[in-house]
Amino acid sequence: MAGDGIATTTKGGKEYPGKLTGRVLLTCMVAATGGLIFGYDLGVSGGVTSMDSFLKKFFPAVYSKESSVKPSDNQYCKFDSQMLTLFTSSLYVAALVSCVCASTITRKFGRRRTMFLGGVLFLIGALLNAGAQYLWMLVVGRILLGFGIGCANQSVPIYVSEVAPYKYRGALNMMFQLSITIGILAAGVINYFFSEIKGGWGWRLSLGGAAVPAIMIMIGALVLPETPNSLVERGKNEEAKTQLLRIRGVDNVDEEFDDLVAASGASKLVKNPWRTLLTKKYRPQLVFALAIPAFQQLTGMNVITFYAPVLFKTMGFGGSASLMSTVITNAVNALATLVSIFTVDKVGRRALFIEGGAQMFITQVIIGIVIALKFGISGNPGVLSKGFADGLVACICIYVAGFAWSWGPLGWLVPSEIFPLEVRSAAQSINVATNMIFTFAIAQVFTTMLCHLKFGLFFFFAFWVVIMNVFIYTLLPETKGVPIEEMHTIWQKHSFWKKYVIEEEGIAMVKGGHNV
Repeated sequence: MAGDGIATTTKGGKEYPGKLTGRVLLTCMVAATGGLIFGYDLGVSGGVTSMDSFLKKFFPAVYSKESSVKPSDNQYCKFDSQMLTLFTSSLYVAALVSCVCASTITRKFGRRRTMFLGGVLFLIGALLNAGAQYLWMLVVGRILLGFGIGCANQSVPIYVSEVAPYKYRGALNMMFQLSITIGILAAGVINYFFSEIKGGWGWRLSLGGAAVPAIMIMIGALVLPETPNSLVERGKNEEAKTQLLRIRGVDNVDEEFDDLVAASGASKLVKNPWRTLLTKKYRPQLVFALAIPAFQQLTGMNVITFYAPVLFKTMGFGGSASLMSTVITNAVNALATLVSIFTVDKVGRRALFIEGGAQMFITQVIIGIVIALKFGISGNPGVLSKGFADGLVACICIYVAGFAWSWGPLGWLVPSEIFPLEVRSAAQSINVATNMIFTFAIAQVFTTMLCHLKFGLFFFFAFWVVIMNVFIYTLLPETKGVPIEEMHTIWQKHSFWKKYVIEEEGIAMVKGGHNV
C-alpha cells in the first residue's frame, strides 16, 4: 500500500524501501504537465483546420473545394492538400531535430533545464501562431512549437521514471500520458467554443491558448527538484543522496543510492552513448526504442487526434457536430487513461498492451466495414441517419479507449524505464525521434491516404495492430515491479534476449566480449 515504507522483493532481487510520499506525488504531477504542450498541440491543429475562417485565410483552395462539395460528391478527397498537412506535420520534423539536441542538454545540465527550454520555445511558437498574418508565420511558429515538444518529450518521461518509487513507477509515469490526453481534451473544448466567435478570429485564440501549458511547464521546471540520478551523473553525490532521502520518505536509502553511484560510474566510462547504444549488449533497448514509438503511431490513433474534426466532416457531420464529436472522443481518451494508471502496476504492461491491441483491431475492422457499406468506393454516403452517426462515434470511442489504456501511455512508459543510465538520454532521444518521424509521415500523408485508400485506411492500421501485438507477446518481458537500475535482469531471463546478455555483477555484458 502507498505510504507503508515496506519494500517488497522485486523480480530483480533488490529491496528498495520507499513511500509514495506527497512530495513525490506532487513532483511527478507537476513534471507530467509537460505532456500538456504535446496534447494541446495534437488537439488544436485538427480543430483549426476544420474552421472555415482559418481555411479561407491560409488555405483558400482547400476552403473552396471543401465548401463546394455536395453530399453526393466524393467525401474522401475534399481535404486532400499537401500544404494543409504541412501545417500540421512541420512541427514533428522540428521535434525530431530538437529531441536529439536535447539529449546532450539532459545529460550534461539536467532534466529540469531541458524542460524549461522546451516551455520557452513552445511559448514563442504559440504567440507567433496566434498573431500569424501569412502562411510562413504559421509554419515558423509550428517549427518553434516542435522544438519545445522535442525538449519536453525527451526529458519529462525520464524525469518521472527516475523520481518515482519502482512500485508506483508505472502509474506515476502515466501521468505524462494523462496530461497529453487532458491537453487534447482542452484543445477540443476550446476549438468548439472559439469556432462560434463571430468575426472568424476564434482560431487565433485556439492557437494562442498553447501559451498556457507552455507557462505551466516553465514554472514547473523552476520549482521542481533535480532527480538523484541526474545529480549523481553530474558528480553531485551528497546533494543526490539528500534528495533521494526526501523523495523516498525513509531514513535509509543506502542500497538504492549505492546502485545509482555504481550505474553512474559505469555510465562515465561510456564516452559516446550513441555509439555505445549500437553495441550488442544494448540490442534489446535499441529495438524497443525504435519499435514501440513506431508502432504507437501505426495504431492510427494520431490520425484520429490530428484530424478528428476533418474525419468527422468527411463522414458527413456538420462543422459544429464534428467538433463536438471530437470533444466526446477526447473525453473518452482522458478517462480511459485513468484505467491504465490504476491497473498498470497491478496487471502489468504486457496485459494492457495485448488487450488494448485486440480492442483496437476489432473496432478498426468494424469501422472500416461500416464505412465501406455506407460510403462505398464512390465516397457518396447519401443521407446519414442519426443512428449511423451515433454508432460510428461509439465505435471510435471504443477504439480510442483501447489505445488510451495501452499503447498511449505504455508507449512512453516502457521505453523510459528500460534504458540504463549510461545510454538513457541517447536512447530516449531515439525513442522520441522515431515517434516524431512516424508522426510526421502519417500526418503528412493521411489526407492523401484517405483519398486513395478510402475505407481501406482503417484496415491498413488494423493490419499493423496485429503485427505489434505479436511483437509485444513474443519479445517484451514484463517490467512491472522492477527497479529502474535493475532492469537489465529482465533481458537476462528472456528466452530470446538472453543470448545477447549475460549476468555479471548486475551489469549486462556481451557474451564473449567486454564491458564498454
